[in-house]
Order: sequence, then structure tokens, then C-alpha cells
Amino acid sequence: MVPDSPTRREILMSSLLLSLTAGGGASLSPAAAAQLPEGKMLVAYFSRSGNTRVIAGQVSRALEADLFEIVPENPYPADYFETVEQARQESARGYEPPLKAQVTDVAQYTTVFLGFPIWGMTAPPVIRSFLSAHDLSGKTVIPIITHGGYGLGDSLTVVAGHATDAQLVEGFSMQAPQERQTVERVTEWLDGLTVAR
Repeated sequence: MVPDSPTRREILMSSLLLSLTAGGGASLSPAAAAQLPEGKMLVAYFSRSGNTRVIAGQVSRALEADLFEIVPENPYPADYFETVEQARQESARGYEPPLKAQVTDVAQYTTVFLGFPIWGMTAPPVIRSFLSAHDLSGKTVIPIITHGGYGLGDSLTVVAGHATDAQLVEGFSMQAPQERQTVERVTEWLDGLTVAR
């Protein structure tokens, strides 16, 4: 093997960067990718509508990283607007909902990709729960964030504040379809239908 030949991980990382940046919304820089330490990787994610789940799955497959879905013990309501209100109340009072499960041995990972959507200009309360429940000290933490067009809000401050002894690396963010807009458009369309009775 030639000493300057890229490793399998570097090739996979380059492929991932190309696929993520192709969407135009990426903020992961090659310099950040080069800082990834050797060792096991975990992709932990929370997703309501499925957008973050798709990206987390892609990252997990490309890097051969373990995948863990962050799930609250008590699911959020199926109704979008009820979820928005519940999340707003939880964030306002600093509530961290209990998790259905935790990562069995988080100590084995050197890098944790943390995927989540932006809710109310911040990280969802369940992400705070995940960060509080897992000691990420000394680990490289890379956010994977989807949002509805209003940006990242204070989500990176939340992650940094809950994972104080981790190395937070610039991650990936992408504007994903807005669930609110989808719900409103479908409702408007349905309201225009007449059903024969």
C-alpha cells in the first residue's frame, strides 16, 4: 500500500461530503471532516416527519456507523400543531422528556453524529434529554440538522451547553420540506373538495 493512498474512511467521507454538498444546503467543511478521530462512530437522531431519518441513514451507511433513533418515552402527538405547542411548552420550562431507550455503551464511540430538526428555533427538548443522559466527554460531536427555512436558531448553543466536554465540529444543515406548510396546503386542498353524500 502506498503511504499517501487514502484510507477507506477518507474515501467514504469524501463521497459523503460530495453527496451532502450537492444539495446546496451543506455546511460541513472538508477541514472538519479531516479532524475525525479513528474509532467507532455513532449516528444518533431524532426525526418526526422522516427528513432527518433519511439523512441519518445515509450517513450511517456511508461511514458504516452504528445507528440509534432517539425516541421519547411518551411519543409526541400525531397532530403537528399539538406537537408544536407541546414542544414550545417543554422548551419554555426547560423540560427534558424521558427517553424510551439509551445508547447501551456510548463510551465505545469516538465520534457521534447528532441528527435533529429545528423546532421553534432550537433543538427539540428530546435532544436535550439525549445529551443529558449520555456522557459525550472527549468525543467529537457533529450535528446533522434539518430546518424549515429559518436557520439553526440557538440549536448549536444548546448542543454545546449540554455536551460541554465534547469537541463540537461544524456539521451539516439542510432546509427540508416544512411540515407546517405541507399540513396547511393539504388542509386547504381538502377543504376545497366536495364529497358526495
